Amino acid sequence: MSSGKKKRVLIAMSGGIDSTVAAMLLKEQGYDLVGVTFRTFDSITESCLAKEKGCCSIDSIMEAKQNAERLGFEHHIVDFRNTFRATVIQNFMDEYMRGRTPNPCVLCNSHIKWGELTAKATELNCDYIATGHYAQIEQENGYYFLATAKDIHKDQTYFLWMLTQQNLAHTIFPLGNLTKQEVRQIAFEKGFEKLSKKAESQEICFVPNDDYRTFLAQNVPDFAKRCHSGNFIDANGKVIGQHQGFHNYTIGQRKGLRVAFGVPKYVTAINAEKNEVVLGAHDDLLTNTLEADKCRLVDENLLQTNNSILARIRYKSQAVEASATYNDGILKLSFAQPVWGVTPGQSVVLYQNNHVLGGGFIK
Repeated sequence: MSSGKKKRVLIAMSGGIDSTVAAMLLKEQGYDLVGVTFRTFDSITESCLAKEKGCCSIDSIMEAKQNAERLGFEHHIVDFRNTFRATVIQNFMDEYMRGRTPNPCVLCNSHIKWGELTAKATELNCDYIATGHYAQIEQENGYYFLATAKDIHKDQTYFLWMLTQQNLAHTIFPLGNLTKQEVRQIAFEKGFEKLSKKAESQEICFVPNDDYRTFLAQNVPDFAKRCHSGNFIDANGKVIGQHQGFHNYTIGQRKGLRVAFGVPKYVTAINAEKNEVVLGAHDDLLTNTLEADKCRLVDENLLQTNNSILARIRYKSQAVEASATYNDGILKLSFAQPVWGVTPGQSVVLYQNNHVLGGGFIK
């Protein structure tokens, strides 16, 4: 990292409003900026590049470059396709083929944005990495903590729990104390009127048309052999119908079962090895406990000293009070009240006040 008085910041630019406004704010604050936009799609997903709203589409990459030039700082396009394929995309496919529901953005943040980009920042002599995420960083008792954003509706700390202390020490989130509406207003006032009105994409960036089922069928080598019709069963193992392939279902799903039962049925479990999908009632998805592995914690001792831990089991769910223990790499949670739809493969993220204590992947 450089040691000059004027701090040099690598700003990850997607071509969207958030990263562009983040760049504007950093430039106003006197930082020396270097814009970087990365390609993450390899040959199997080139069709994604035609998506107008894709965060890494060719159009978005060129918009990012043009925005950097308009704001007056250098810009680089870097190719992370091989790493993205080997980590994020491969994990996405592997998890679905195990009957789990993955979190691709969590791995992308850890392995790409704060993995490959960290190396690029060093190469370009940058002191910090900055992004347009809605999150904050606070220091307390010798630790760096992810802290929730001012705009709770846009807060993205759920997807950032894998960031390390080293990552956080060299990261800036310029939008953490702003609302989305304030960000749009800044873009408008700075003359980026079209950008200020740009719609947001909620899709998985590398999956065309947000159709993960077709994506799996086209890209998993032995897909036809592994994914075919099988049995719907109840909690006792009784066959109650036929499904269209276990990959078509996720925990909590009610619609799209294509079988009439007379009463609402929900997917409560998926057994990929046996090609079975378990159905049950709504309340069968309530639980007071869960386990997670592949955890990353600020300090496991903090779990023992904090009695007011909150846990979030999916991005848009409300955080629920829980007690936590961590032994031999396994995080165990007991909730103060039942939670619905705990889904293997998703992240569980722990909060104390507005600080992220860590997280793990639900078993």
